[in-house]
Amino acid sequence: MQLKFKNGKIRVMQVSDPQDLQFIRPTMVRMLNTAYDKYCPDLILLTGDNILGNHLCDARIGTRLVIKDKEGEYNAMKTAIDKLVSHIEERKIPFAMIYGNHDDRNSFTKEEQAEIYRQYSCNMGLDDETSPDCATYNLPIYSEDGAHIKFNIWMLDSAWHDKQQDKCFEIVKPEAIEWYKKKSAQLKAENGGVPVPSLMFQHIPMIEQLELVEECDKSFEGAVKGPDGKYFKLKDGIEGVMGEYPCTVAEKTGQLEAIKECGDVKAVVFGHDHQNCFIGSIDGIELIQTSCASFRCYGTRNRGVRIFDINEDGTYETTFYTYEEICGKSLWNELCYIWDADGMWKAKTALIAGGVLAAGAAATVMGLLLKR
Repeated sequence: MQLKFKNGKIRVMQVSDPQDLQFIRPTMVRMLNTAYDKYCPDLILLTGDNILGNHLCDARIGTRLVIKDKEGEYNAMKTAIDKLVSHIEERKIPFAMIYGNHDDRNSFTKEEQAEIYRQYSCNMGLDDETSPDCATYNLPIYSEDGAHIKFNIWMLDSAWHDKQQDKCFEIVKPEAIEWYKKKSAQLKAENGGVPVPSLMFQHIPMIEQLELVEECDKSFEGAVKGPDGKYFKLKDGIEGVMGEYPCTVAEKTGQLEAIKECGDVKAVVFGHDHQNCFIGSIDGIELIQTSCASFRCYGTRNRGVRIFDINEDGTYETTFYTYEEICGKSLWNELCYIWDADGMWKAKTALIAGGVLAAGAAATVMGLLLKR
């Protein structure tokens, strides 16, 4: 399968942190399906925490373990992936994925999980044998006639679970940076010595994202608590919202330096921080933070998807669309949001209490009428 520009354009949709189980929240599915049909992407990128891999054995409600064997856990994982990917497959939209810190926190390796994704005909990537990880690869986008690579998408793995240590590591490996540099040089050589304009996607933000925030007074509107009890906000001029202090990779491995050396990457795009959705720039390279799609896990009103409209001349525009913008402002959509979104317990309690009171009042009125 070859990605191509059409009339000089291609549309890419980023879905970050769906982070759900085999019992997938229907409101997220409806939101994503509506977004697929409304915005008509040519490519969908699932940028990590595609499933809540460390809770596959849980009961439908709560964390009580109800699956006790590896076969049952595998079936739960396969079902969780299918509940997310099957709707993309039905629409015959090409898709690609990377892992987050939750995907492989279970009994299965990334390669075993990748085999499930590879079974879908619309899956792209997961196929570069020269890269250090199965989810580190690139997706070239060709001219409409298929003759030349005009744009490129880098997909970098940034988290993995060590089964023996039962520990999650959050880093872009130095080997991945070296792979990127060699691959970028190869694409440049094939492009007549000119770097191929690119976007780079990874789940966990680079440490340099912290340069986009600054300390502020606790009373500042929108301030979030960070390390050592201090409070922070986005620096002036940074577009978007920050609902939590950025959680970045554990250490620098020369990624920004490599990007500047190669000269191809226009922006690096992240997920991971569910409540953050903003865009800033470091040394001329945009850092784009996308909030979550998940309803099962924590988040705010900015749940949604991000669109990239890429032009064949190497430029692009990006827009983030929230649940409300995707599905609309009807009372039904609001009730669905409240019911399915974690973190809405007060609203759910009020909704249930209101229903009980309304039912009680209706019963009282009916009783009075019957006595007449």
